[in-house]
Amino acid sequence: MQAGRPSRTALGAAGHRAAHQVLEGGSVFADPLAVAILGDDAGAAIEAARGDAKQRVMRLFIAMRTRFAEDALAAAQRRGARQLAILGAGLDTYAYRGPLRDKLKIFEVDHPSTQAWKRAKLAAAGIEAPPSLVYVPVDFEREDLRSRLEACGFDASCRTFFSWLGVVVYLSVEAIDETLRFVAANPGGADLVFDYANPRGELTDATAAVLDDLAARVAAAGESLQTFLETEALDERLRRAGFREIEDLGPRQLVSRFFPGYPVVVPERGGHVARASTG
Repeated sequence: MQAGRPSRTALGAAGHRAAHQVLEGGSVFADPLAVAILGDDAGAAIEAARGDAKQRVMRLFIAMRTRFAEDALAAAQRRGARQLAILGAGLDTYAYRGPLRDKLKIFEVDHPSTQAWKRAKLAAAGIEAPPSLVYVPVDFEREDLRSRLEACGFDASCRTFFSWLGVVVYLSVEAIDETLRFVAANPGGADLVFDYANPRGELTDATAAVLDDLAARVAAAGESLQTFLETEALDERLRRAGFREIEDLGPRQLVSRFFPGYPVVVPERGGHVARASTG
């Protein structure tokens, strides 16, 4: 992202979430604040999505990854998670409308510029932050995540759910590995949900075209794609970091779970959503 400016990709993802509420009726996940938090940007995002069929693939992927993460959070809370850390929160609204917001200590972690922009949008929309929420400004590439969280009251002795959506592909391999090691080393136990993309050479022509379109869009916004991960190698990386239970859903598995009976053949490689737990 460009220095001193909020993330344009965070705005794009929020636009997809809002458009999903209108164009698909929130059929995968319902977010009553998705349109409101966008304010004046909502109408343009929804109309752009309505007029561009190519956006549907990314819109539905974002809907599916959000639903997957929120389902996994509910399961983790039942297993004892007492904290939620949203890494790269963008305009995510869970802390303001999620059913567990009063049962979890929630940490929204993001770049200072993006976080300030979000808080201004929340204020303009009249959306109040719950008492359970703490804002944690962090530059993932330059600052230590652990020290910033602990300075804001994070308790590493508590089991914690980490949500890391729409971030990995924009980071260096070194920053990704550092975050994985930090999460896995949480003394109280940890659950992590994140998304990633396979290398272009593993994709079908149609999926590669979608990736190329996304790459061009985010590069124009000053936030170029950096890292693509091969699924089997990622499984080994997660286990080396200390995770014991891993669930990884590729495009075909995501569609099978959230769109059963979908009439189009979906490729195995592309955008993935993964859950990893320390046990």
